[in-house]
Amino acid sequence: MVEGSSPSGPTSPRNAGVFYFISMIKNIILDYGNVIFDIDHQLTIKAFQDLGVKQDSTFFGHLQYNPLFDQFEMGKISANQFRDDIRTITQHNYTDEQIDEAWNTLLLGIRPGYLEYLMDLKSQFRTFLLSNNNEIHYNAILHYLQNNYNVNDMSNYFEKDYYSHLMGMRKPNADIFEYVINKHDLNVTETLFVDDSPQHIETAKKLGLHTHLMLRNEDLRTLIPHLLSLHNHDN
Repeated sequence: MVEGSSPSGPTSPRNAGVFYFISMIKNIILDYGNVIFDIDHQLTIKAFQDLGVKQDSTFFGHLQYNPLFDQFEMGKISANQFRDDIRTITQHNYTDEQIDEAWNTLLLGIRPGYLEYLMDLKSQFRTFLLSNNNEIHYNAILHYLQNNYNVNDMSNYFEKDYYSHLMGMRKPNADIFEYVINKHDLNVTETLFVDDSPQHIETAKKLGLHTHLMLRNEDLRTLIPHLLSLHNHDN
């Protein structure tokens, strides 16, 4: 079983395209942020600092711990309510545009070649996207995809793409994993899950999925073939 192992040794460039080998893995579930779409939370923190939020403000604690963010990612509150709560937490009367711009600063983009690789991957496996997301980031990402890749969304690149705020569930809670597994009749022993958050990986492991904790210096195009070849060798 692949469980957070890091790739080692050289990987052939041909692995960046369609690959053919025998593996017990038939299904692949991918996270979005820092697996496909690069993000940097420190940029949003700096953006709010630039707006006048002090570095020692409890706002930065709220970014990590306030239930507001979980509720927003589960679609329990609207973008307007989220903005109002940000104004309350920061005690600043920011405009909607200021909040959205700062909030979206963490969104960097998709690496060149990744969308083509996702299509290759889809032709070989049942692939799924499982993303913790929110209304503001989701709309900004759609705009990015339309402007940079002339595509409306990510739906063509997976059998199904899932976003927490549209599901009313979020990782690391088990229910969101169980929904995808049951909806698509996935055998967990044949399913690989890749994510950059240890707490999400931990839940997936408990449910019996094969897992890998994605590191920032890893490239999806060489990582997936490497993990699958390791799994094939181990089995």
